[in-house]
Amino acid sequence: MNYDKLPEHMRSGVQDYVDHGYPVGDFLMAVLSNNLVEAYIRADDKNMAAMKDWVSFLYWEMPSNMWGSKEKVMAWIEKRSRGREQ
Repeated sequence: MNYDKLPEHMRSGVQDYVDHGYPVGDFLMAVLSNNLVEAYIRADDKNMAAMKDWVSFLYWEMPSNMWGSKEKVMAWIEKRSRGREQ
């Protein structure tokens, strides 16, 4: 995945979510859950300016089983956390 267009301060958190299923903060949960209103409410200035890049990243880079609803996000975290326990 190409994380380059995301705000620099968000890249490691997104990568940790993707690779290891680490839980995410409120803004990233809203983005991954496809909750536009909540994402805008939670965004800092850099993330607010990068909303188009967030949408592009989700659509073109992230597999659909990792985002789109809170249930999908929680299922991904659960699936990846089981792998960390082994």
